Amino acid sequence: MSALVEIRNLTKHFRIGRGQVVHAVDDVSLDIGRREIVGLVGESGSGKSTLGKTVLGLHDKTGGSVVYDGETLPSKYRPPDFQRHARMMQMIFQDPYSSLNPRMTVGEIVGEGLKLHAKVTAVDVREKVADWLRRVGLEPDHMSRYPHEFSGGQRQRIGIARALILGPEFVVCDEPISALDVSVQAQVVNLLDELKESLGLTMLFIAHDLSMVRYVSDRMAVMYLGSLVELGPANRVFFAPKHPYTELLIGANPEPDPRSERSRESVAIRGEIPSPVNVPDGCRFANRCPKVMDVCRETTPALAPVADADQPDRLVACHLYP
Repeated sequence: MSALVEIRNLTKHFRIGRGQVVHAVDDVSLDIGRREIVGLVGESGSGKSTLGKTVLGLHDKTGGSVVYDGETLPSKYRPPDFQRHARMMQMIFQDPYSSLNPRMTVGEIVGEGLKLHAKVTAVDVREKVADWLRRVGLEPDHMSRYPHEFSGGQRQRIGIARALILGPEFVVCDEPISALDVSVQAQVVNLLDELKESLGLTMLFIAHDLSMVRYVSDRMAVMYLGSLVELGPANRVFFAPKHPYTELLIGANPEPDPRSERSRESVAIRGEIPSPVNVPDGCRFANRCPKVMDVCRETTPALAPVADADQPDRLVACHLYP
């Protein structure tokens, strides 16, 4: 599978007071193939959203590069760069309540991108907006209404229409279901899956719910404190995790069946995720890992293929796998 997006040693640091630096994303490399969905999981504060925004140019890159369809994207975006790349890459934001302008109608919100980035008439904008509202399960006459008149699931559908109306090939979904009721989450995920198939989309799908990520993704990437610790086919990572952090993360994931959830042994990740300002030496998970060794506190493990002939496509950053 040819890669549409090539992320190479991508780094994003934020400078804060007193000369301190937040290591939000550190040296991440990842390829995303055409028409592939890569799920990105990890605890809050692991850098998932920052990675997605840096890939799209919403944050300037501190280091590394992003190559889209053979073209190296700028380290620091200027207005013309956004103008050029908006039609290729878009983002579906996490919070459907704050990501929509309450003073704009639905028609203005969904059609804004067309007015900014495409040379179309007002009639064409209206027709395209109506078409996209139908495609996401809303009615064309909703164009004159405002965001506050819709439920959370409907608002997220509006956000999806806004992101896809320009016809992008690559979409970053930044926890698009976490702010929604459980009953609505499956509907939104199924909608995204249908649109992915019909439009041939490539996606980076960021989420907390590992079961949902396994369902929707081709591959799963696990992120901890700004770095990738495991990468592989979604089902293999979910059912046969290699990294101790992935094991604990999946073990802490609630079972959808209440009876199974009641009967299973509770799993918790001990301790707190270290501060991204004071990143520990060696493996970043060492202070919380039940399988920690002396070498873990001294040497940072590289994300490398697992020495297993049956799983050549698994990458793990752990000293348990030399």
